[in-house]
Amino acid sequence: MDYVYGPGRNHLFVPGPVNIPDPVIRAMTRNNEDYRSPAIPALTKDLLEDVKKIFKTTTGTPFLFPTTGTGAWESALTNTLSPGDRIVSFLIGQFSLLWIDQQKRLNFNVDVVESEWGRGADLDILASKIASDRTHSIKAICIVHNETATGVTNNLAHVRQILDEYRHPALLLVDGVSSICALDFRMDEWGVDVALTGSQKALSLPTGLGIVCASPKALEAAKSARSLRVFFDWGDYLKFYKLGTYWPYTPSIHLLYGLRAALDLIFEEGLENVIERHKRLGKATRLAVEAWGLKNCTQKEEWYSDTVTAVMVPPYIDSSEVVKRGWKRYNLSLGLGLNKVAGKVFRIGHLGNLNELQLLGCLAGVEMILRDVGYPVELGSGVGAAGAYLRNATPMIPSRI
Repeated sequence: MDYVYGPGRNHLFVPGPVNIPDPVIRAMTRNNEDYRSPAIPALTKDLLEDVKKIFKTTTGTPFLFPTTGTGAWESALTNTLSPGDRIVSFLIGQFSLLWIDQQKRLNFNVDVVESEWGRGADLDILASKIASDRTHSIKAICIVHNETATGVTNNLAHVRQILDEYRHPALLLVDGVSSICALDFRMDEWGVDVALTGSQKALSLPTGLGIVCASPKALEAAKSARSLRVFFDWGDYLKFYKLGTYWPYTPSIHLLYGLRAALDLIFEEGLENVIERHKRLGKATRLAVEAWGLKNCTQKEEWYSDTVTAVMVPPYIDSSEVVKRGWKRYNLSLGLGLNKVAGKVFRIGHLGNLNELQLLGCLAGVEMILRDVGYPVELGSGVGAAGAYLRNATPMIPSRI
């Protein structure tokens, strides 16, 4: 018997990879084809234009790499910076920690600003550093928009405000892996120079596409950046863009067709409606956590994430047991606590192609799990709180009006 088989469908509520919509699955169910034929460049050209819409940019240049978010990180760094460049980077959780590790291994001079896990980036420290950097030794600010490990969302508009206030030319590099296409993200308005995301998050695709978008300022910086880069070199892509063939090497053709279908679904719903849906799901989840008598790992409302909620458990419970029990007994997949919050939190992902009733099913499962592991939750309490809110907050499905 297949080890992972369970009756019915697996209820996938990790903060990525997420549920894949049926139209996307069908779009990818196809034979291989010649990427040098006229069909793939035509497909790619339209994709590049439409991808700009989810970043909310008219001036950015997108790149579709057959990679993960980690590869997209490396592309953002190596195309814009030189070894030894000073960068300010915020450590607020596991994924910002991993990006900082990559920055150090790529031989940048990383000025780490660390916050307690569950808190957002300390932008007061950033303001102090920017104000005192009269020689403009800081070449880039690297920040994770949404820290998946703790459910913290950072204020990117405030980061841009600080840079503008002191007329500082540092590049702004943003990890939007678990935010873009789910949370409000405005590349042009917020002056983001490089933004990136991964296909397995809010786009609701399989893992395998790292999507990077670069501002004109970032493209100009790439001309003098001395970091070694080959596979992730924007220059190679730009050459093929001019030729009209678009690909310097074999693309992930099936994922390109999947991306086409995913974007079509998002645009049919309306990007702003997608963002509002994530707001509803995030608030409903937080109301459930409150009704259970548990605490959110995120310490202030201003940092609450609408794509993932990290739930703190009492000291007498190991949160990994919550995750194990969910998978073994109820075919429910929840996110583990990572690194500093391992054993202390479990994570409910509520992003991507997901609706209100699916979320309520997840919350019902979590209540049963909590009872199983010894937490005296009242069954129905969280579901009731979330349901009461969603009943009043959920609009008609836009495409069915």
